[in-house]
Amino acid sequence: MESQVRGGGPAAAAAFPAGPAADGSEGAPRRSPGPQLRRRLPRADLRAVPEARRALRELLRHWERPDGTDVAELLTSELVTNALVHTDDDAILTATVSPRGLRVEVRDFVAQRPRPRVPEAAADSPDAAGPVCRPPR
Repeated sequence: MESQVRGGGPAAAAAFPAGPAADGSEGAPRRSPGPQLRRRLPRADLRAVPEARRALRELLRHWERPDGTDVAELLTSELVTNALVHTDDDAILTATVSPRGLRVEVRDFVAQRPRPRVPEAAADSPDAAGPVCRPPR
């Protein structure tokens, strides 16, 4: 999911709901944000990916949904990797735990939105003609 963030470039975010509250209602009333992770990710430094996972794991150590931490780590790794590989600037990782769930956001500082690219297939590739329907081999 991408959204434009005020004062910066696009942001990618993922949210993980906390699930039903103890009283059976869905979620909890909004309160002030809980524990938060905020980390600057240096431009093109892929060493930041495992560091971000470790920091997120530490943040989630006391989260009430331990079954969701693996998914959260994986998706955070993807967001961080994409930000570092596809931009020419630093990025910011923010993860917030609240009674409603976990929100992970990765923001870069590039002013324009990225342009989608169409990958080029090699001439000798079976997919050189592009994605077409053909019978299996």
